[in-house]
Amino acid sequence: MARVLVVDDETQIRVVLRAYLEREGWQVDEAATGAEAVERMGSFRPDLVLLDIGLPDLDGLEVLRRIRTTSEVYVVLVTARADEVDLLVGLNVGADDYITKPFSPREVVARTKAVLRRGRAVVEAPTPTSSAWLFQDLSIDPDRREVRVGGALVELSALEFDLLAALASSPGRVFSRAQLLERVWGYAFFGDERVVDVHVRNLRRALDDDAASPSIIGTVRGVGYKFLKEQS
Repeated sequence: MARVLVVDDETQIRVVLRAYLEREGWQVDEAATGAEAVERMGSFRPDLVLLDIGLPDLDGLEVLRRIRTTSEVYVVLVTARADEVDLLVGLNVGADDYITKPFSPREVVARTKAVLRRGRAVVEAPTPTSSAWLFQDLSIDPDRREVRVGGALVELSALEFDLLAALASSPGRVFSRAQLLERVWGYAFFGDERVVDVHVRNLRRALDDDAASPSIIGTVRGVGYKFLKEQS
């Protein structure tokens, strides 16, 4: 049974979301402020946090930063400020997805289901005879969820690993942003495709892959991305 923490200063939003989420059989707790949210993290230990950015005390992004110092829990940002700066900053500090107000409670439920499914997602390996996929100086181990470049371990978030694994599972294949949303994020019709661009940028940074002249993840203009390395 999933545990979801709803963080929003508007009582009516919390009440409605709680009703819809509990209808799915999930345990739900609430917080009206950033301080309450941080406290609930320790006492409630949620699997996913629906986190409003516009909180009355701590900014939601600051709450997210604090959460990320101790937890890799799934976090979905909820915002009435849909400008790109807030979105990109939010994703860069570790959000898994975002929802823009006003929203349908059914959409929130669908997005929550999609994010929670990620931990159970399986990406087929291109070489089933080997536990690690080898691409010259890059190795990807799906079982251990480890990535190494030149033998050095690279720290990736769970979502960044899933994104890299999805691309590497079919070297040379061009994945559209919509296909990556469906395969990695778990939904086809919800969400902004810019989410993919942000996570590709973060992934390239972690892998030290120059976006101007990439050797690992290539951009196909107007379409999406592809994995550039060939299997060893």
